[in-house]
Amino acid sequence: MASLQASRHGIDPARAASVHTFRVRFCETDLMGIVHHASYLAYLEEGRVEWLRKRGVTYADWAARGVHLPVVEVRTRYRSPARFDDRLAVETRVETIEPYSVTFGYKVRRDDTVLVTATTKLACVDGRHRLAGIEVVHQRIGIDDWHAVGAEPRRSGRLAHSDRAGQS
Repeated sequence: MASLQASRHGIDPARAASVHTFRVRFCETDLMGIVHHASYLAYLEEGRVEWLRKRGVTYADWAARGVHLPVVEVRTRYRSPARFDDRLAVETRVETIEPYSVTFGYKVRRDDTVLVTATTKLACVDGRHRLAGIEVVHQRIGIDDWHAVGAEPRRSGRLAHSDRAGQS
């Protein structure tokens, strides 16, 4: 389904994904010896930050220019546990780009086993935490990083209610 959504939004699936590998730290496990469910949120963020970094973008640069992408929605499905010192890979891809948000999809794997699938929706806000269009990223940053995935932000159509959440 993600590839259908991606292709509908003009995203090149082959260029939209990045894979980042890491090891599970002991502090990320629970009393049962498995990775605590909340630790996966940090893994998703790590994957997303690395996805951006591989495209020449850092959150620090964006923040300095008054652009922020707070997470406004997370959906996670836990399929199989991970344990201390497992070598995991988080695959991060852009799934949709809307006028005021971007949605990333994730698969966390240990070898060929998918442990977690997830999505995060990030809103685009300015330095005063007011909703701003994705085009603000282009104007303030001076780069068109969405082209790194072969995508154009959607500029037409009405915003869904969820895209306007938090707008003052």
